[in-house]
Amino acid sequence: MLPSGGMSRTVELRIGGQTVRVVSSADEAELQRLAGIVNRKLQDLVPPGKGAPPHGLLLVALALAHDAERERSLRTGLEVRTRGVMRRLLGLVDAAVGGPSLAAADRPG
Repeated sequence: MLPSGGMSRTVELRIGGQTVRVVSSADEAELQRLAGIVNRKLQDLVPPGKGAPPHGLLLVALALAHDAERERSLRTGLEVRTRGVMRRLLGLVDAAVGGPSLAAADRPG
């Protein structure tokens, strides 16, 4: 999600060698940064000196969606592992101070 700057305004972005105008309340610098990411990905997919093929932006969109899904999956795995480590640590702390076991609290009653 893009941060909101409040008022909508027209911003010119250069993507794939073409200038496009978008109306957004997002910060112009953020939009330019994102356009730069799209352009770099497009350069990775199109050989130097060649114009962007008509389907180039579609390939970029698919590649960026794939990257986002991979990052989401990595984050989800890290969250699961972090919760497991925290449960084990809390169990050790509870055992050390003689409190109720977290593992017992997690079991259905």
